[in-house]
Amino acid sequence: MTSSPATRGRLSACLAALGLALIAGTSTVAAQPPPIDDTFLPPGGPAAPLEPTTQRQACTAGAASEELDPAAVPQAAQSLRYETAWPFARGRGQVVAVIDTGVAPHPRLPGLIAGGDFVGTGDGTSDCDAHGTLVAGIIAATSSPTDAFSGVAPDARILSIRQSSLKFGQSARADENSYQSENSTGTVTTLAMAVRRAADLGATVINISEVACVPARLALEDRSLGAALRYAVETRDVVVVAAAGNAAAQGMCRQNPGASPRDGGLPDWDAPLTIATPAWYDDLVLSVAAVDARGAPAEFTLNGPWVDIAAPGTGIVSLDPASDSLADALAHQDETGAVQLSRIAGTSYAAPFVAGTAALVRERFPELSAREVVERIVATAHAPAEGWNPTLGHGIVDPVAAVTAGPGALSPAVDKAAYPGKAAQPIDAPRMSGDADGLAATIAVVVAFGLAMATTIALLVTGRRRE
Repeated sequence: MTSSPATRGRLSACLAALGLALIAGTSTVAAQPPPIDDTFLPPGGPAAPLEPTTQRQACTAGAASEELDPAAVPQAAQSLRYETAWPFARGRGQVVAVIDTGVAPHPRLPGLIAGGDFVGTGDGTSDCDAHGTLVAGIIAATSSPTDAFSGVAPDARILSIRQSSLKFGQSARADENSYQSENSTGTVTTLAMAVRRAADLGATVINISEVACVPARLALEDRSLGAALRYAVETRDVVVVAAAGNAAAQGMCRQNPGASPRDGGLPDWDAPLTIATPAWYDDLVLSVAAVDARGAPAEFTLNGPWVDIAAPGTGIVSLDPASDSLADALAHQDETGAVQLSRIAGTSYAAPFVAGTAALVRERFPELSAREVVERIVATAHAPAEGWNPTLGHGIVDPVAAVTAGPGALSPAVDKAAYPGKAAQPIDAPRMSGDADGLAATIAVVVAFGLAMATTIALLVTGRRRE
């Protein structure tokens, strides 16, 4: 969110997201994000699926591993110490929109607001994937005498908009040229519509724990999402937080370069492998990477010039969507029907720690604009020794410093354009042709979401995944 156009040009190419139009021509141009055009802003209005959908898989359930001790303060809470910020702010008066797989009603999420459903016929308060409820719990779960868990901003209210699900798919394909990964739904159009709806319903913070990864050689169209993000930030003054992305050895989310000997140990941005969106909308989105319990970069966190800040993304504990208990794992049925547990991890779960921090700052400093809130969060992060880097961004979020630091303690965020990597040379990609609506009618590429279980969930063939 703090980068310049030069920064965004480093890896600006290949928009992808949640269902996009793809056209590859024979000529090439320097890949760059399409200019944000407000004419592509989706209309406001109620949420509804664009096509009829059906449930195609059993719902995922929250689970407790043998290691979960409800009486122990979760590692993330120990490292961020956000309870220390509560004498100054608890998120009171803030509405945090969770654009996700829905948020199930839970006694520790009082005041849950039903924002609508782009997946089914509900109101946004059902969660077949368990993902959205886990995210919401990290942001705003209230305390309980039965355990030591609480969200970052327990007095904030959650606005739930169900926009995606691995468990649902279109009832029927519109035509032979359309594609939707089996058992998934959610498109760039519905994401853009959800962002606008969240802003129109009064959200002060929006959390988007989803990322689409595409190879840097591709060219994809995403102008409706760009327009919706600018509308939220500049027209409605909303802080937008998004996961930076998860890398995997195979599939679309390939890890981007790290150290390069020929560049003095700096990343070689001449040869990126992956673009991630909406995280790459760096001027509008606060993109969040993940760290482990030691504060080191999580092995799965995706490098990129869009990375702004980092937060815990492993050893996650949150609310079980189906009970009053806590969950640190998810239960899935394999092909034989046996139940398999996977620990909760990913940049999906790092993002809500930052979204909760934004809610604290917005309560503490109501006079600050959305952009000023982001600058404060970035300026008070625990910075890497070398300054900004493409793995941790400006460093690990510090909720306490964000709500207590005086103006004199804040310094301007380091412009990533000054980072002395190989950033100046553009990436060639296929030329886009035609308008967005025409492209969508020609080839609709609906990319599959993957829930962020670190590297335990294989990438789906089209590369779209829950982060």
